[in-house]
Amino acid sequence: MPAFTHHIFVCGNRREPGHPRGCCDDDGGGRLRAEFKAALERHGLAGEVRANAAGCLDQCELGPVVVIYPQGIWYGGVQVEDVQRIVTRTLLGGEVLEDLRIPAEALNTKGAHPWRPGRAEDQTD
Repeated sequence: MPAFTHHIFVCGNRREPGHPRGCCDDDGGGRLRAEFKAALERHGLAGEVRANAAGCLDQCELGPVVVIYPQGIWYGGVQVEDVQRIVTRTLLGGEVLEDLRIPAEALNTKGAHPWRPGRAEDQTD
């Protein structure tokens, strides 16, 4: 079996409701990771790309957070409706989605750098 081309780490950290740092998996159901797995299967990528559940990625204020390796692409504010676009445009197309990309200066700041994801007008890919 060939090596994976990408690893998608989906933060599944949970905190009590109202925690000041936020929570990447509010209901604890792992819905975001499940949607990545389903999308990879639909696109025939399940043997090439791995969607991994991750513990805390320590970017809580920017969540839900997904990081794609080996490219080191950090996406924040990721919602289930973003998954298809991430798979088609980032994994298949090589495009970094700027509206979801967490800028380097916002990483590891525990919220000191204010950043919120933008929303692309066209999310129908």
